[in-house]
This record gives sequence, C-alpha cells and structure tokens, in this order.
Amino acid sequence: MQKPTHCCRKLLYESSPEEYVGLVIGNLTNVIKEIYKKGGRKFGFTGMAPLGCLPSMRAMKPGDTGTCVEEFNTLLKLHNRVLDKVLLKLKGHLAEFKYSYPNLYHHVNEIFNNPSKYGFKEAKTACCGSGPYRGIGSCGRKQGVTEYELCDNVTEYVFFDSNHPTERLYKKVSKLWWSYTPKVTGAYYVSLKELFEVY
Repeated sequence: MQKPTHCCRKLLYESSPEEYVGLVIGNLTNVIKEIYKKGGRKFGFTGMAPLGCLPSMRAMKPGDTGTCVEEFNTLLKLHNRVLDKVLLKLKGHLAEFKYSYPNLYHHVNEIFNNPSKYGFKEAKTACCGSGPYRGIGSCGRKQGVTEYELCDNVTEYVFFDSNHPTERLYKKVSKLWWSYTPKVTGAYYVSLKELFEVY
C-alpha cells in the first residue's frame, strides 16, 4: 500500500495544474458542504502561502542561490484563485454561508522577500536544520539525518525548521487575518474579527 504523500505527489506530477487544483478544490468543496449540512455557517480560509519558498524547497536548488521553486508557487496561486471563485459561488447557493478568505499569499511573500521590514533578520535559512538553508528536516528527528544546527535567536527567523514558520511569523499573519482590510473594493472580503463580531 502506498503512503498518501507518495500517492499525492504522483497525482501532482501526472496531472495538469488545472486538473490537480480542480481535484483538491472539489474535495474541499465536499467537506464544506458536509460541515454546512451539520450546521456550520461561518468558515475561515487562509489560502495557500508561497510554499515554494520554504527552506526545504530552496534546498532543492542550492546552486541557484536558493531561489524559490516558482513552478510550485504558480500552482498555489492557481489554487487560491479557483478557491476564491468557488467560495463566492457557495455564498450565492448556501443560505447564511459566511466566510473570511483574505489573499494572504502576497502579504506572506512580502515578508519572505523583505524580512527586515517586518522585524526579521533571516527569511531563507531556517533556525534549525542541516544542509543548504538548513532545509533538510533533521531538527531533532529520530530517523534519517540526526545532526543539525540551531540558531541563537529564533525570533530573528521567519522559519523554525525546513517546513514550518516560527511562532513570531504565525502571530504576525494571525493579526493580519484578524483585522484584514482588502485593497480590492467591490469584492466579498471580511476579516475574522468582522466574521465573528458582525455576522
């Protein structure tokens, strides 16, 4: 029996981006409808961040000065656009369906590209790990690579390990989502605060 991650990876590479995103959004839509049937009316969706810029992804291209894997980011942006349209459609078909879905991709990408502007010193290399950009998931793991480096001050870093942001980044993104004010007018966007306090 294949592991789910292997299965999903295989599906990703054997499908077109549109087919893969359609499958993922289709599954998500089914879950939303099931929760709605059970009484759920308020939903929060963060969308996908530029995961092609994780240290683990940058480590795949060490000879390329650690640039992001843009093919992956392009897929994630497609996912966000399709999900945006699907949520608007659901809002028109499901009574009392309310949701918060700000496009945080660009805000997170801005932090990755300009860390000092947001109080970080390092956005490419993880605080804990090994290999290029400390992008090998070896931070205290019991299998595989067991040796790793650890930074002195985790609050200076955007990423804690090869795939996970630091608590400080999560707090910044959470505050932004809570009080998010969109630059785009005329579209349906509400902050989490508005979702819980107004609706």
